[in-house]
Amino acid sequence: MFEQSLSSEVVASRFNRLVQELLHGKLKRNCFQQWEVDLLLDIEGCDMGPGAKRQALKRYQRAVTRQLENGANTPFKLSEYLHRGRNATDAMLKS
Repeated sequence: MFEQSLSSEVVASRFNRLVQELLHGKLKRNCFQQWEVDLLLDIEGCDMGPGAKRQALKRYQRAVTRQLENGANTPFKLSEYLHRGRNATDAMLKS
């Protein structure tokens, strides 16, 4: 499969569209970049209820937007975001 290099603006646009489609409950396209497929599989693998997943996706979208604005090439995974959040919470509780 041919994977072309995309600018961070294009990646941000595609990512935001993907998350919005997920939040609305329906994907409206059938052509995806490999990183989008990887994100979809990761999101599907995160075990959360629908309400919790919706809230997590909104927070995750804001975090990825900041990451892409700072020059990242592709978004990090939702599972990584959730793991970071758990580690931060654990650190606060130990203090």
